[in-house]
Amino acid sequence: MLAYMKRTTVKIDDEVGARMRQEAARRGLAVSEWVREALIAHLPGSPAVRGHRRTFRAAGAGASGRSDISSRIDELLAGMTDHAEHDAAPRAEQAG
Repeated sequence: MLAYMKRTTVKIDDEVGARMRQEAARRGLAVSEWVREALIAHLPGSPAVRGHRRTFRAAGAGASGRSDISSRIDELLAGMTDHAEHDAAPRAEQAG
């Protein structure tokens, strides 16, 4: 920790304040320490805070848990086309 820290004021609404206090408590931090870490983490060129790396929120969102997807891509895409054609046939009959 630095020997001297400058005090600043940030205006936030009650909901953000409650969420901030809850997250700081969940992580076992004082609110001021949590705010410092959050600010540092979002400043360009900042190092990782407490060993946490910034990651894309969507990273891994589509993870299937299977390791063979890339090697079977042609087979899987062909299967999707077969399903799409099969699903479209009843709609074509209903429309005609």
